[in-house]
Amino acid sequence: MVFDLRWAPARCLRAGAPVHPGRGYLAQVGPVSAGKFDDVNHPVYSMGVAAEMLGVTPSFLRGLGEAGLLTPHRSDGGHRRYSRHQMALAARARELVDEGMTLAAACRVAGIEDQLEAAHRRIVQLEANDQTTT
Repeated sequence: MVFDLRWAPARCLRAGAPVHPGRGYLAQVGPVSAGKFDDVNHPVYSMGVAAEMLGVTPSFLRGLGEAGLLTPHRSDGGHRRYSRHQMALAARARELVDEGMTLAAACRVAGIEDQLEAAHRRIVQLEANDQTTT
């Protein structure tokens, strides 16, 4: 079994977790789901982190949501979380805005490009399946 080992404060510890003297507590937090690391749709980035990575303001990200390009996942506390796929869409929208497009137009173009890419992936997948069955 694979475990994710993280430094955690005492309140996060399970009974019997190993202690590293002078540096904090090392807690076993359970099995790592490899799928989450590979899943581009898994929401991992908070709004602040996403905005910093993209070089935009949080209000820009909220604008992308209002324009319909992004629908961020909400954490249990109600905070927005963005996936790598959403970050790529936001980065593309920012490029288009930087080139002079309005936010609404940039969102429309980025959304259509994303749909086209998904359609191409699906066609390739169907063609591959068709070749294996013949």
